[in-house]
Amino acid sequence: MTRDTVAAARRLPAEVRLIESLDRLGDDQAVDAVVNLAGEPLAAGRWTEARKQKFISSRVATTEALYQFFAAREQQPEVLVSGSAIGYYGAGNAQDKPVDESAAAVDNFSHQLCKSWEKSAAPFESLGIRLVRLRTGIVLGEEGALAKMLPPFKLGLGGPVGDGRQWMPWIHISDMVALILYSVDKAELSGPVNATAPNPVRNRDFTRALGAALHRPAIFPMPGPVVKLLFGQMGEELLLQGQRVIPRKVQDSGFNFQYPLLEGALADLL
Repeated sequence: MTRDTVAAARRLPAEVRLIESLDRLGDDQAVDAVVNLAGEPLAAGRWTEARKQKFISSRVATTEALYQFFAAREQQPEVLVSGSAIGYYGAGNAQDKPVDESAAAVDNFSHQLCKSWEKSAAPFESLGIRLVRLRTGIVLGEEGALAKMLPPFKLGLGGPVGDGRQWMPWIHISDMVALILYSVDKAELSGPVNATAPNPVRNRDFTRALGAALHRPAIFPMPGPVVKLLFGQMGEELLLQGQRVIPRKVQDSGFNFQYPLLEGALADLL
């Protein structure tokens, strides 16, 4: 399901059936699994009050609509993989303690957003549907965070953000897709699941590795006050803060990461 089937058709295989509303699914259309990753992008600009409300409504309203749809159907999916993010754990700049799925959260807007998102998916469990709350880290692929970093780094103008000590829990796009499929197939897996590589790195180490992969220096820092001035709360929570999130649950259940180390991930992508 997508807001723009024409745009989606240009990016997805022809075998994928695209719909713009749930009522396009007939009663005879069996649905075995639902993967819900819908939500307004967070890093597109400053967080105004209107945009923050849109972040919440685009996630919560979509999930609530999915629940209402499937609650009224006779046939139920076996599993819902519902989007969330490592922002659930909130602020934690430079703290060394590993954060797994059992960790407590530090309150801020990112936590409140993810908490509301996860809460909106909880009613699916009352239908007997297995629920996986996928707390996604920084996904490295052809789009997203890495694409935004590349231009200055290719020019040799990249460097640490703030003091560079904040943790960056990342994951290669291939491992992200594999982990989603794993969550669908692994009947024993439920509840919160961290979708991050097993080896998070500090921002300064990430920028050093990215510069090395591009054969460029990475020595031009962006001071914290400049980040706050340019990006406001978005910059503070997404760029200057970060916890050492690890994927304890999927590691314990036997999932194997194709790209457990940042250097290998960057080498493949670049």
